[in-house]
Amino acid sequence: MDDLRLSAMRQLGNGLSAAKHHEDELIVEEAQLSMLRRLGASEYNILGALNNLANTHGALGRLEEASRIQRDVYYGHVKLNGEGHLESLAAASNYATSLVDLERLEEAKSLLRSTIPVARRVVGESSEITLRLRWNYAMALYMEGGATLGELREAVTTLEDLERIARRVYGGAHPFTGRIDLPLRAARAALAARETPRA
Repeated sequence: MDDLRLSAMRQLGNGLSAAKHHEDELIVEEAQLSMLRRLGASEYNILGALNNLANTHGALGRLEEASRIQRDVYYGHVKLNGEGHLESLAAASNYATSLVDLERLEEAKSLLRSTIPVARRVVGESSEITLRLRWNYAMALYMEGGATLGELREAVTTLEDLERIARRVYGGAHPFTGRIDLPLRAARAALAARETPRA
């Protein structure tokens, strides 16, 4: 009976999400999480429910709460599976995105400096997770108000490399490939402004 209730709650939450009724979705997801905990569900299932909750908070513009939950999900997966597990790397990407969205760029860079080498080793240079982690790193580099010339150059180089890999792996029409263009132009402009001596 409890499995049926959980399944119905998941379906209801998905429907509310698709209809963009995020306030109602949040109520359903909190109830689902409470039920999972009461039933003694696996840590893996609880982390999945927390991730959904974080996404809903993000959709509602509650970025601080979303980031706090994404942090918990990331460290939960690391504790459960180790830092090189696919779920841990995906959670790291989500957490890094939340930090960049909040412009907590030093925290994002610190997380990504330790996570990107692991992703490269475990899932490879062309994996979507590795590409997303590197994209977040480039964003954190060039968005920093006091970015050094070296950081701006690294951001441009990283984004150019990501664009080449994404075009080769996914093609020009893939959403991830298209997502690179605007930050690449912005990073190039920031770099050019810094490199051009003032008259």
